[in-house]
Amino acid sequence: MARADTTALEVAQREPSGSRGARRLRREGNVPGVVYGGDEGTVPFQVDARTLRLALAHAGAVLQLKIADAESTPVVVKDLVRHPVSGETVHLDLLRVRLDQLIQATVVLELVGADDSPGVKDGGVLEHVTRELTIEALPNDIPDSLQHDVSAMVIGDTLTLEALSPPATVKLIDDPETVIAILSAPRLQTEEEPGIEEETEIVGEGETGEAAEAESSDDGGSGGDDGGSE
Repeated sequence: MARADTTALEVAQREPSGSRGARRLRREGNVPGVVYGGDEGTVPFQVDARTLRLALAHAGAVLQLKIADAESTPVVVKDLVRHPVSGETVHLDLLRVRLDQLIQATVVLELVGADDSPGVKDGGVLEHVTRELTIEALPNDIPDSLQHDVSAMVIGDTLTLEALSPPATVKLIDDPETVIAILSAPRLQTEEEPGIEEETEIVGEGETGEAAEAESSDDGGSGGDDGGSE
C-alpha cells in the first residue's frame, strides 16, 4: 500500500572525511550519508542515528530532506547500508526526485495465504525464490510492499511474475517469466536410510575382517607351537 504523506528529515551538512571520519561520526551516534540527483550536485550530510530510525519507521517512500537553512527537498532512499551484526544503519544514500516524474524503486514481495494452499496442506514445501521486485511509479505511489495470494497453489506449481497484479499506479519492470515461488513435493525422510544401512554394512565388514585376522593369527601361533612340540 502506498503512502501519500511524507516525513521530514533534518540533517547537517558535513565535509567529506573518508572512512576514518565516518567511523568517528558513528561513534558519536551519527550516520553519514550523501544526497544526489536533480540539478544539484552531491552533498554529504550527517544525521542523528535515532532521528533517522524514527524517520524511516514512519516514512513512506518519500522523505522531505532539509539541510541546514535550505528549503526541503523530496528524496527517496537509494541505498541503505546496515551493520552485518547489529543491523544499525552505517551509511545512507538519498536521491532527489520530482513528485510528478516516474522513478524506479525496489520493493519487497510478500506471499500470503501459504498455510491455506492445498499443496502446503498436503506436505509440500513452498520456496519463496524472488523476494524483491523492481517497479516504476511516481514517488508518492511507491508501495511499502507488494502482496500476492498463494492460497490456491498445489504441489508442482511454479509462480512467475506475470501472475502478479500490482496496483494500477505501479508498473513491474522485471522479466515476466521471473520465478517468484515454487511449491515442491514433500521431501521423504527415507532418503537417509540407504546411507545408514551402508554405514552399518561397512562397520560389519570391518568387524568381520578383524575377527578373521585374529583367527588367522591364532592359527599361525598354534602351528608354530605344534612344530616346536615335534
